[in-house]
Amino acid sequence: MKIQPTLATPRLRLRPFAPEDAPRLQQLAGDRAIADTTVSVPHPYEDGLAERWIQEQLEAFQQDRAIAYALHLPEAPELIGCISLRDRDPVHQHAEIGAWIGVAWWGRGFALEATVALVDYGFRHWGLNRIRAGHFVRNPASGRVLERAGFRREGVLREHVCKWGVFEDVVLLGRLRREWAQTPG
Repeated sequence: MKIQPTLATPRLRLRPFAPEDAPRLQQLAGDRAIADTTVSVPHPYEDGLAERWIQEQLEAFQQDRAIAYALHLPEAPELIGCISLRDRDPVHQHAEIGAWIGVAWWGRGFALEATVALVDYGFRHWGLNRIRAGHFVRNPASGRVLERAGFRREGVLREHVCKWGVFEDVVLLGRLRREWAQTPG
């Protein structure tokens, strides 16, 4: 069995999810504001869903398909958000990054710190050549985080997903290994 490493930034710890995170995960992800800005987080966030999701993430890591991290502050192990690399393709050496931060911690730069840490992990340890991301056009704050993390806008998929009965445009962004390798630090 593989051991998922813990990652650290100046203000955050990224640790593997554990079953005991389920109540807090349900509470934070269950906020309608989180579901509203993400493609796959449902609302309401029903009982049992967090437990199943955590188990799926642990299995996906063991199968080298994905890696998900619980975000917390160093002084407190309480979950404040989530970040993951998923849909890893070992042949084409790419994966997709996605994150959300609990509403109480919005606007503090935590999403950027976590994104930079996981991008570094993906290129350094998974040997990825490309990491892609997407966000709703109506959520430009996510785009700003990704661009500050070195992602470049690549286009827009018009009416690409249906969220709560409304077709949403999705901005696509990507970061290449060679761009990451040229970044100082």
